[in-house]
Amino acid sequence: MAEELKEKEELDNEVNVENTEKDNTAEPAAEGDSAAGDAPEAEKTPEELLAVAQAEIEELKTQALYKQAEFENYRKRTIKEKSELILNGSRSAVTALLPIVDDLERALPSMKNAEDVAAVAEGVELIYQKFIKALAGLGVKQIETEGQEFNVDLHEAIAQVPGVPDEQKGRVIDCVEKGYTLNDQVIRHAKVAVGM
Repeated sequence: MAEELKEKEELDNEVNVENTEKDNTAEPAAEGDSAAGDAPEAEKTPEELLAVAQAEIEELKTQALYKQAEFENYRKRTIKEKSELILNGSRSAVTALLPIVDDLERALPSMKNAEDVAAVAEGVELIYQKFIKALAGLGVKQIETEGQEFNVDLHEAIAQVPGVPDEQKGRVIDCVEKGYTLNDQVIRHAKVAVGM
């Protein structure tokens, strides 16, 4: 029995020694594997790394120059478009008003020789209506004043009328000069007299 124990201990020692040797050989192989994975980076010389970095820098510089040139072209194009809008922006307004000028040019000679004042007044009224319609087509609207409550955003008070009934206090009594809006923005305030 003692011999069997002794043999068993020897076998265990041999197995432990073999396992230890395997572990020792396995560890360097694992370290070699990880070093092998990093080998491409580790194998590059500083000069090669510098060359790669300089190539990336040159590529980024080229991209930056293209972007800068593209932005400069965009800026020039928008400036040109704005200047064209400023120069030609009133074109539609002038085009809409030219037929009215033509009507007035035809009316003036006939008014000099006209004997019927009512016919002349009717002609002028038609031209006026055409003019108002052309302005409306351009977005110009007259500011309502009659019976309206005084609004400082739309009206300019040039006179105050004392002694009006209570229901007319703070309201427009009379419009001296009409006001207009262009696309809902006031371009001229209505000059009004306000009850107080």
